[in-house]
Amino acid sequence: MEYRTLGKTGLKVSEIGFGGEWLERHEESESVELLKYARSKGINIVDCWMPDPKSRDIIGKAMEGCRDEWYVQGHIGSTYQNGQYVRSRDMKYVRPAFEDLLTRLHTDYIDLGMIHYIDSVDEWNRVMNSEFIEYVHELHASGVIKHIGLSTHNPVIGKLAVEAGFIEMIMFSINPAFDMRPATEDIDSMFGDYDHEMSGIDPDRVRFYQMCEENNVGLTVMKGFFGGALLDKERSPFGVAFTPVQLIHYALTRPGVSSVLCGYDTAVQIDEAVCYEEASADEKDYASVIANAPLHSYRGQCTYCGHCKPCPVDIDIAMVNKFYDLAAAQESAPQSIIEHYKALKHTASECIGCKGCESRCPFGVEVAERMVRTAQLFGI
Repeated sequence: MEYRTLGKTGLKVSEIGFGGEWLERHEESESVELLKYARSKGINIVDCWMPDPKSRDIIGKAMEGCRDEWYVQGHIGSTYQNGQYVRSRDMKYVRPAFEDLLTRLHTDYIDLGMIHYIDSVDEWNRVMNSEFIEYVHELHASGVIKHIGLSTHNPVIGKLAVEAGFIEMIMFSINPAFDMRPATEDIDSMFGDYDHEMSGIDPDRVRFYQMCEENNVGLTVMKGFFGGALLDKERSPFGVAFTPVQLIHYALTRPGVSSVLCGYDTAVQIDEAVCYEEASADEKDYASVIANAPLHSYRGQCTYCGHCKPCPVDIDIAMVNKFYDLAAAQESAPQSIIEHYKALKHTASECIGCKGCESRCPFGVEVAERMVRTAQLFGI
């Protein structure tokens, strides 16, 4: 298992994580063993947005004796009322629900205290001026939550969270289909009515990912498989099926992403996700799938897929392109991006213009021209 630093939290999280929402579908003992199996495979981050007692008890029992081996995303504002999940900012429900989380997980701290599920600007404004956010800061100041995070499906809210400054990481929905859709406050609308003329990543999403990278705000990924639809040719909006490995690789190549949190029913599904770490470049290749899909395509836009390799002078073209995009989005290149770029073993100025990479790019990116612009931008 490979591990990545989750933004400014400094936590080293597994590239493959555990999304816990399916735990309650099975016998408690079965789900406890599933979590333990995941840990044996190197998975060390679990999301618990679920407010139901069964799911929380399962995670708590799975962590007994090894709490310090897990990083928990615990959500503040996910409550259980009359046997139902309710997203709430009402402190008479919020506080008891979070205290219940601590009790059932048998812990006195949560690694990542998540401001639960904000998708609308109106709600963002209300929450940021309420007793709810005061409670979040109180938990952080007392060490009950080690880091403040937020979950959202809307890149507009994601950008506001980055700009807020105190939010260290974000749980965000990332997959090739969602990335082609404009920002919305209605997550349900993201699953249907795809316009076959759409192509490329939506600019709001591009900018959000860039801001996370620039500001060292880590991303964990939810809905990486589009509710399973991208694994099924008949349901995929691209008209083709992807593999779990391809979709994990897609998410992990977005700027700022540290971990993809998959949902699991069986140990076999865990193995299918974890095998990403030993997969070949061909097995990870989502770019050819998108480029050859009968519906939708990305043209002229680098997705950082690495399909352009190998370079005769060993330039890491995908990384150079990523730093160029990050810098070019600003009026002046951020110093942190400049330093990261200069630390590369080979920079754009070494490009010999052979265009071999262009012949391999599934999206028709004019790589040689971008190398010239990158060398001019960074001066090297």
